[in-house]
Amino acid sequence: MRPGDRVQLTDQKGRHSTITLAEGGSFHTHRGQINHDDLIGGPDGVVVESSGGTAYLALRPLLPDYILSMRRGAQVIYPKDSAMILTYGDIYPGARVIEAGAGSGALTNWLLRAVGETGHVHSWELREDFAQIARQNVENWQGRKPDNWTLTVGDVSECDVESADRFILDMLTPWEALDTVEKTLRPGGVFVGYVATTTQMSDLVEALRERGCFTEPAAFESMVRGWHLEGLAVRPDHRMIAHTAFLVVARKLAPGTKAPQRRRKPSKGSQALADRKARQAQLSAGTDE
Repeated sequence: MRPGDRVQLTDQKGRHSTITLAEGGSFHTHRGQINHDDLIGGPDGVVVESSGGTAYLALRPLLPDYILSMRRGAQVIYPKDSAMILTYGDIYPGARVIEAGAGSGALTNWLLRAVGETGHVHSWELREDFAQIARQNVENWQGRKPDNWTLTVGDVSECDVESADRFILDMLTPWEALDTVEKTLRPGGVFVGYVATTTQMSDLVEALRERGCFTEPAAFESMVRGWHLEGLAVRPDHRMIAHTAFLVVARKLAPGTKAPQRRRKPSKGSQALADRKARQAQLSAGTDE
């Protein structure tokens, strides 16, 4: 390990601390001091002892470790959701990807790794303070500003990218940006929406259906549960990373193409939605008058 390397120290209770190595530097805890020089020049994956006699495992952090410990402005997209976005969004080397908003840069780091040097990630963020945090988090992990990344502070509706292979929206009202998605996403391209509530999920799915230029949206969430393994005591952990958000995935159709109408049994939910839209139309008409 060398000066400037980021190192994660883990104690015997599994608690993590992340430090950046510097010659002559030291890390202080209530269990004693660890000198950086004891780690510099050594291999990854060693055990170092503090002046108080506590052993710490020293490893370079993986990207999931970094994301969960980095500075935050907006709430980060958890690794479990990033994995689903990369998989169901089919992010590949060379892809041109647009994401809005950038938040704290968690998903951005995964996207940059996935598209590689031949791809490009265009990130949009409305808030300057969030954009600054995202910029710092990406550059800290990458070591510099990546050449295949463009970060813009503004509304994604102003996006002037001519064509994109993938379009990812992590925003409060993603249906308001679907004009831009429809204009920019190439035929066959994948749209991914990341929303927190069932109401947002429903509104986004219905907005995609109404446009008629996307495949039938798929909506789902992911949950990750760890397991306790101690001899013959094998059971689920008492805590788990459960609901964080819903993902909505659809693909763009070729111009002039209409997807075959999906057959559904009549449902009270569909009728309730139609009634709600009718009431909203009546209210809008009354307001205009």
